[in-house]
Amino acid sequence: MNVDNGVNCLLCGVGGQGTVLASRLIAAAAMKKGLAAETAETIGMAQRGGSVVSHVRTGDDKFSPLIPLGTADVIIGFEPAEAVRCLGCLRPGGTVVVSSKPVLPVTASLGGGSYRDSKEMIDYLNKKVEKLIVVNTDEICEKLGSQRVVNMVLLGAAARTGALGITADEIEEVMIERMDERFHEINKRALHWND
Repeated sequence: MNVDNGVNCLLCGVGGQGTVLASRLIAAAAMKKGLAAETAETIGMAQRGGSVVSHVRTGDDKFSPLIPLGTADVIIGFEPAEAVRCLGCLRPGGTVVVSSKPVLPVTASLGGGSYRDSKEMIDYLNKKVEKLIVVNTDEICEKLGSQRVVNMVLLGAAARTGALGITADEIEEVMIERMDERFHEINKRALHWND
């Protein structure tokens, strides 16, 4: 993959985790570098609590905002089961950055689903993905003092892999432009939690 020609990034999670904001920050950072960027979202039945998938495609050779199956360079999984569900989009040798914290979607809780532990999902990802980064977002967010910065923690982790073609500093720059000043400091700390 040559990130100078653009990147296909799929973000998946559950409503309320900041998936859409994260996708928009990636696109804005790419555009600031002079790359073309397109985004699209698929939002589940319930805006908060339903499945959310965001597509971000950067580069001049992209003709649709939706990432075709088997072509995502990177998947950012805000929730392990959602990452597994979207795995068919990943290209061979692609990167997956995933939170280890399970979040039961509304649809699963209504159906009486028993999913409460992410171990099985993480084990499956370990078997199927060459480049897997599992992030303990629960522990990191607890240290940071807010569970509302999962998206920035995962964006920082994905940026450090090099797979996004943009850095955490470039994401921070557009975050500062687009978010209320009250939230700048906590989000900066979340982006750079491992620097």
